[in-house]
Amino acid sequence: MTKTSSDLFAQFAERARPEIDAALDRYSQLDEGCPAKLREAIRHSLLAPGKRLRPMLVLMAAEACGARAEAAMPAAAAVEMIHAYSLVHDDLPAMDDDDLRRGRPTCHKAFGEAMAILAGDALLALAFETLAKLDSPPQVVAQCSAVLAEAAGACQLVGGQADDVEGGSTASNDTSSKEALARLESIHRRKTGAMISAAIRLGGLIAWADPLQEAALGRYGERLGLAFQITDDLLDVRGDEAALGKRARKDSRRGKLTFPGLLGVESSRRHAEELIDEAREALAPLGSSAGALEALARHVLDRNC
Repeated sequence: MTKTSSDLFAQFAERARPEIDAALDRYSQLDEGCPAKLREAIRHSLLAPGKRLRPMLVLMAAEACGARAEAAMPAAAAVEMIHAYSLVHDDLPAMDDDDLRRGRPTCHKAFGEAMAILAGDALLALAFETLAKLDSPPQVVAQCSAVLAEAAGACQLVGGQADDVEGGSTASNDTSSKEALARLESIHRRKTGAMISAAIRLGGLIAWADPLQEAALGRYGERLGLAFQITDDLLDVRGDEAALGKRARKDSRRGKLTFPGLLGVESSRRHAEELIDEAREALAPLGSSAGALEALARHVLDRNC
């Protein structure tokens, strides 16, 4: 019986998620110099039940290019730490002001705003400490550090967040739909897409991917990242809060510019489908070794949380 994309993704996730969770638990066992409340806040945010898509992408990309997943685990954990830090800060009252994340109280609701800010700061630093533990040649560790720092920095993740805060509201009457779409895509290629693309690049670097493999992973990551955000916006409109583990329909209530708000639900869905098709086609040079990446792309399109 031929395995479907859902079967392949489920099989990979069943194997990888426990290993990722164990690594995150291990790397966040901070020594006695860390105050107990800060340690609790860090682990509350990092170890909360999650999809672990970004660290899985690191492992999948490494395997697709011929490396063992275990060799990429420090990088996978580092990516999830950056993601967790960004969520902690994104949930703060000054940002999105969310009180629920992954089905649990957000960090600032559980520990207070000051401790949440510090937990996010600590997770950002811990990511690079963990990445430095890669069992790879120094030049590879340096390249990985540069890729992750750029993706998390002022021109990518943080820059996208800043533009989202400053200019992510519904388009004004004097803004064309084309201009609004370009602005929205620019925000999310950085705010969401940059870390997804970085995760894939890290896996390729650790596996010493050749230029053809690197180009394939780059095309895949760019399209997957934007499709992920579109499906996220669709879930905010149509998703179930219990499944999502966070408040639904909050973006529309705040008048934020979203893909369904700009394009409509059905056009947004078609746009996501087109991007996923392009992402899957980009994997052709990698052959059958990219089966898990192809399966994850289908999962992103079909996910319900």
